[in-house]
Amino acid sequence: MRQIVLDTETTGLNPRTGDRVIEIGCVELVNRTLTGNNFHEYINPERESDEAALAVHGLTTEFLSDKPKFHEIAEKLRAYISGAEVIIHNAPFDLGFLNAEFQRLGLPSFTSHCSGVIDTLVNAKEMHPGKRNSLDALCDRYGVSNAHRKLHGALLDSELLADVYLAMTRGQNSLSMDHEAESTSDGIELDAVPLGEIIVVAASADELAFHDEVLAGLDKGVKGECVWRNYSPKV
Repeated sequence: MRQIVLDTETTGLNPRTGDRVIEIGCVELVNRTLTGNNFHEYINPERESDEAALAVHGLTTEFLSDKPKFHEIAEKLRAYISGAEVIIHNAPFDLGFLNAEFQRLGLPSFTSHCSGVIDTLVNAKEMHPGKRNSLDALCDRYGVSNAHRKLHGALLDSELLADVYLAMTRGQNSLSMDHEAESTSDGIELDAVPLGEIIVVAASADELAFHDEVLAGLDKGVKGECVWRNYSPKV
């Protein structure tokens, strides 16, 4: 499975008022493994960044003045993300800008080139309700080092998000029921020991009869059939 972790930086907050994409960073995962086949472009937006946005990303108009315009990198981006599942933190923001850029060029929407979109902010809110779920907060929660992150950068944020996503979705990797290896107090690892045969002890006839008597009492109390009859073995 091919997945692309993506982030953008922009001149402001709203593509409808003319704000533009100024940086795109993508990190490729194939079968949950980082491949190193990344995509990164700075883009000349042909306009100034808002002061608030500039304080976040630090990409000045002067720095971006000699960078390619979006139409010059659009085909390369389309080819890179084609058919992949895209992973974004707060996806509506980035997709709103990318769809606007594609529409400006008369191209099909950005999302039409992807096989699907995963919003890690939505996932994080479901997993950690009531907690902070910014990228920085998730890095802290999952032990992903972001000490080198002074300003927001699309490629750096994509790399951090890739590590966070893998940590968030790391589940059981084996159907084995073996114990994990244990260590002694001296730090010497012990060999894993498989579980013994699982023994199922069925209730005896007397136990089932007593159980049925209890349910009969509940039936009488509710003047009908209690809900536990749906989960009870028949005597």
